[in-house]
Amino acid sequence: MNEFAKEVIARIMANGLDQEMIGAGKEFLRVTITAKYSYNFSFLGRPIIQYPQDMIAVQELIWSIRPDLIIETGIAHGGSLIMSASMLALLDYSDAVERGQILDPMKPHRKVLGIDIDIRAHNCAAIEDHPMANRIEMIQGSSIAPQIIEQVKAKAAGKERVLVMLDSKHTHDHVLAELKAYAPLTSKGSYCVVFDTIIEDMPSEMFQDRPWSPGNNPKTAVGEFLKTHPEFEIDKNIENKLLITVAPDGYLRRLM
Repeated sequence: MNEFAKEVIARIMANGLDQEMIGAGKEFLRVTITAKYSYNFSFLGRPIIQYPQDMIAVQELIWSIRPDLIIETGIAHGGSLIMSASMLALLDYSDAVERGQILDPMKPHRKVLGIDIDIRAHNCAAIEDHPMANRIEMIQGSSIAPQIIEQVKAKAAGKERVLVMLDSKHTHDHVLAELKAYAPLTSKGSYCVVFDTIIEDMPSEMFQDRPWSPGNNPKTAVGEFLKTHPEFEIDKNIENKLLITVAPDGYLRRLM
């Protein structure tokens, strides 16, 4: 490990102990969630409803894990699928260069699979028309419906490295059902990322028009899931590095 890497680790550890910085991050989130700050960004031309900090964290995970398959629940405008697909394209290119091979872009090795209960026609068309489209597969239906789960399991069969990201309906019961269905597909050393756990830490009046709230959200589902799944642990280092994240306690690393 070089000196710069050691300094990064030391700063991240210090962040986790700095209550002023942690508080500032939470206050930034409280103000900006109401303003729909995360709706203002795009990735390679498609809207991506994420905070830039989490986007950076996800690309770091993809590059380090080098997954063969990324499973994402929740598609919206498709920006997250496009980001994942572009990272997978870079990984395929990197592998080809390392092996001295010529990359055939029409035959991608790595792919991203998106699931959504309602893939809007205009979003579907835009995703299918994107240069990254041949790396993307989409399934329309409830992510917790048995037939959808079986389709996803079939797609994941035989994949050596799988990364999972859950970002659909944010109620406790729905996310817990997603965790039970898809977290087991996560390969050892990879991650199951649960977004919008931040709901638990925000004032209840922020979610009056939503079926989720403090006490009923992705973070409560994560807590319940981890009670019986010791093969996963929360990677607090990611949260401490970002300080601003919609996924506190949501970056779950598979240990075994």
